Amino acid sequence: MVGSAEEFEGIIMYRRDYRERDQLIKILTDRVGKTMFFVKNVRKRGSRIAADVLPFTDGNYVGVLNREGLSFINTALETHHFYQITQDIVKNAYATYILGLVDSAFADQQQLGGWFHQIKQALTLIDEGFDERIITNIIEIQLLNVFGIAPNWQGCSVCGRNDLPLDYSIKYGGLLCQEHYHLDSYRLHVDQRTIYYLRKFSRLNLDQLTSIEVHEETKKHLRQVIDEIYDDGVGLRLKSKKFIDQLGTWENKLPPLTNDD
Repeated sequence: MVGSAEEFEGIIMYRRDYRERDQLIKILTDRVGKTMFFVKNVRKRGSRIAADVLPFTDGNYVGVLNREGLSFINTALETHHFYQITQDIVKNAYATYILGLVDSAFADQQQLGGWFHQIKQALTLIDEGFDERIITNIIEIQLLNVFGIAPNWQGCSVCGRNDLPLDYSIKYGGLLCQEHYHLDSYRLHVDQRTIYYLRKFSRLNLDQLTSIEVHEETKKHLRQVIDEIYDDGVGLRLKSKKFIDQLGTWENKLPPLTNDD
């Protein structure tokens, strides 16, 4: 064990069993980004820290934060569990996907800047009942910069105008105005309401979000556009995202409720 113990805030991302009584736990921290912790005897009956390192727990911990290799937890000071996320399969799926995106976007021990707070706020909002699909869309759009895509959401990528109808062009890495639609025959043909939300979400501070209402049809369009950008630009297809897609398929197949249900 290297280094001295220090206090840090962390969000439990996932964990896996290691040996008979121990676990390796990936934690998103406010000090050294995401890093893997070795937690000894956490699976032992009566472990005092077991409940404090469950997935979707946010807390203040004391431990050794190594910039290389495994880190270690000494004790948990105060923890909060995102209870609704763990109880609701849909919320859980989207929250898992968000943490999976963060795990892919940042290297281990990479400083997160303001992203720790943004992810914590996203999970908090989902846990409080905000639409998990829209919260996830916001995180997806803003993480594109971290993935090195950095779309131009301000105006036309050719002339800069934003006073004409706009569309998204993967070829030009951002928006195209109506005057330049002809430059990309494969533009995504996005409706203007969806463009409005894409632009809004790209700069939205989740701390300022007090309510959110988006039409169901627009939610579908947002999902389609963001999927295309990630498939073509990022090349990322997480298992947690595939599960979300399956959830949508299952929900569409469910029979409508009747008065007898």
